[in-house]
Amino acid sequence: MGPAVWVPSDYQLSMEPAIWIPGVPIDEDQQRLVEYAAAAATQQQQPREGELVDFHGMEMYIHSPIRVNIGKMGTKMHRYPTYFPNLPTRYRVPWTVSIGPYHRKHPRQLRQAEDVKHVAAYHCIKQSGHSVQEIYGAVVSVADHARSLYDKDVMAGISDDVFLPMMFYDACFLVQYMLTCTSDGLEEMDESLRSFFDSHDEAIFNDIMLLENQLPWVVMETLLRFRPVPLEDFVAALKGFLQDRKDLNIQTVILDDFFKPPHLLGLLRFYVAGTSNAKQPQLPPTEFISFSVSAVELAEIGITLAVSGATELAQIGIKKGPLFGELSLPQLSLDDTNASILANMAAFELCTTADFQAVQDENSAVCSYLQHLAMILDRVEDVHELRSKHVLQGGGGLSNLGVLQFFTSLQDLRLGSCYIRTMKQIEDYRHKRQRWIKVVKFYKENKKTIATVLSGSAALASILGTILSLKK
Repeated sequence: MGPAVWVPSDYQLSMEPAIWIPGVPIDEDQQRLVEYAAAAATQQQQPREGELVDFHGMEMYIHSPIRVNIGKMGTKMHRYPTYFPNLPTRYRVPWTVSIGPYHRKHPRQLRQAEDVKHVAAYHCIKQSGHSVQEIYGAVVSVADHARSLYDKDVMAGISDDVFLPMMFYDACFLVQYMLTCTSDGLEEMDESLRSFFDSHDEAIFNDIMLLENQLPWVVMETLLRFRPVPLEDFVAALKGFLQDRKDLNIQTVILDDFFKPPHLLGLLRFYVAGTSNAKQPQLPPTEFISFSVSAVELAEIGITLAVSGATELAQIGIKKGPLFGELSLPQLSLDDTNASILANMAAFELCTTADFQAVQDENSAVCSYLQHLAMILDRVEDVHELRSKHVLQGGGGLSNLGVLQFFTSLQDLRLGSCYIRTMKQIEDYRHKRQRWIKVVKFYKENKKTIATVLSGSAALASILGTILSLKK
């Protein structure tokens, strides 16, 4: 029997899993596993991409960096854009668990999760019914591709002896966590693992959705072949995280067979963003357009805020009624975790979409959603207005001032196609209802006088009615 995996005292197991852990003495069988993994890694090395040419007697590879970078834009493990807002540390750096190489130098608060990863790996292998060699070898077989997706400067200092176990243990940890989000995995879940996941659930959810804390989906996909997770249930469990009130009738989601996520953040963003299914009318060209309209300005032209009734963030737009218009927005419950994940989804869109205005709405849906809210929030009173309209849910989470600070920090995001379309709709509404807008404006500026006149007219009518009745 191999060496026991040490875990924190609260999570001791009676079993002794035989899994090689870097830095722990290994027996002969485990030594063969390490040698096998190293050999497999060597076999899987890919030749350098490019064309070998002779240049004045020197052999060199000619690469096309533009083609390579654009081709991998959607699958790379991105770093935060340099122009991204300066958000709180929790929105950028993991507090509980590190995934991948970007935060591998673990501060003290991440060490417990490193030990739990070994336990997760043991149970992942046990539940799969396959050998350690088979599963580890499969992960090794995709490791070169996974390595190419990370930042080259970071990877230059990380050897395969560190990188290969990292991919394996991190993938096992994520699979076991994903199982806790589905009914399928709870029955087989080890009590010590479930206790750790339950007691750190929100922190883990926050951390595994950070842009710089991701594992390539090719690694996850490889492990999921051995220990499957019902992805429909997993996505359904997480998709409504932005809303306080859940629709209990929605049991699952239908996965898109043509979508292959780059990582967990990309998977969740795809289904949270959704698609804009409604046919948008072709708007006539306009000479002027505003790219920002405050809540006060919307009210002045007769557009009120309303709940869209949809959970997907792409479902935003102007609805025209007989007298007034509505800017309909999906509901939002905003706490630190939700704010962090929204910010990281927006950062992902900025990294993977070259031209926001030349793509479908869903490619920039999160940025557009955040811009819509940032547009109408100038004052704390505007946040209160969102709460009164039930666009912003819940009494907990961020304070009104915290909500305002979060959205105003995101005002300079690139303009998404959904946001620009809404601005065009507002301009079209303003143009077509100029006369009615003047009536609305006159009423709002003189409503006290109008109310006084109407009440006086009612009183006069009452007096006249009384006089006429006395004459009879």
